[in-house]
Amino acid sequence: MTAQTAPAEPRIRRGPVRSTERALAPDLARGAMLLFIALANSAGYFLASAPGVETDPHGFERFYNFFMVEFIHARAFPLFAIMFGYGLVQLARRQAQAGATPGQVRRVLLRRNGWLFLFGIAHGVLLYSGDFLGAYGLIGIAFTLLLLQRTDRVHRFAPWYLAVGGLYVLVLAALLAVGFQSGDAAIPVSPFPSVEAPSYLESVGERLAEWPVHTLTLLPMILMVWVGAWAGRRRFLEEPERHLPLLRWTAFGGIAVAVAAGMPMALLSGGFVNADEGTAAAMKLLYETSGFFGGIGYAAVFGLLAHVLTRKPAGTLVTAVSALGQRSLSGYLFQSVAWLVLATPFFLGLDDRVGSPLLVSQVSAVAVWALTVWAAYLAHRRGYRGPAEKLLRRLTYGRKR
Repeated sequence: MTAQTAPAEPRIRRGPVRSTERALAPDLARGAMLLFIALANSAGYFLASAPGVETDPHGFERFYNFFMVEFIHARAFPLFAIMFGYGLVQLARRQAQAGATPGQVRRVLLRRNGWLFLFGIAHGVLLYSGDFLGAYGLIGIAFTLLLLQRTDRVHRFAPWYLAVGGLYVLVLAALLAVGFQSGDAAIPVSPFPSVEAPSYLESVGERLAEWPVHTLTLLPMILMVWVGAWAGRRRFLEEPERHLPLLRWTAFGGIAVAVAAGMPMALLSGGFVNADEGTAAAMKLLYETSGFFGGIGYAAVFGLLAHVLTRKPAGTLVTAVSALGQRSLSGYLFQSVAWLVLATPFFLGLDDRVGSPLLVSQVSAVAVWALTVWAAYLAHRRGYRGPAEKLLRRLTYGRKR
């Protein structure tokens, strides 16, 4: 009598997402998000600080510091986290619709996020210690194991993070208002030693110390990723026409909270108010805490924008920015190569050759982002994937047969 063997799971034949399946809003958001990331990271690189602001601003620099703190710093990376969570759900849904079992879906996501973590190590040590890929790889693994395949009864708690976060912002704002003390404290920033290292090998040594600490500080962003996944389960950005009132309120409310709560730090960074060290630290905490609301507001704006744009054929600019969104990993990595070449003293060192490192950082950010938009558009026209995306997909799914 022969023993019966359990039937093997069917092989997943579903590969990466096809271009005909893509929705405009997520790709448009990711492409535009890379401009925000470029503005923030280039400033950090050229000014060797986080956030990247001019600590002794004059003239135009005062207003630009104000703008960066109010709308970019600590507002760009929450959008990054939200879109990462949204993407996890999109990927899992496509695999399930192709007939994959829950176990197969889980293994695909675990492989992908494991490789993303390794990408993050290489990126963080070799190019830029302010890397997000490593943290997102770890968060993606944890989310896949703990939350991805939970029911709506569990995921409905994700939006409560907004309520708790909003209450925390109100408490911090009240404490700041009550305890405000004038003084002559410097703008609170954290140093970035690897950017100022005299040689590439020494910069690698600095990043070996910086990257693990930075990555650990980002792990609480799993809550932001969870909110993005919750939005993905409801297809807010893929079907914006079904959620217009909520998207409008989210766009207005999220950005309003971020602007109001970021105002004290923005005024301080522009030299428009003075504060003692304790008050300055409280301003920084308030602006950092409120950044998530800016990120979710921006995501809603892109959903509304996509709803308007899909009513007519997409123009060249929209197509190009969306093409970059489809190749966002390649665009993100290319930016770090650009900052390394443009800003470090052992390469071009442009920050030492101009009168305003802040200004040259922003010109460089816009130029590099525009270059990646152009390159992505050409790749889109020719049907080429981004090189980093192609490698990650090869590692995740294996070679085509």
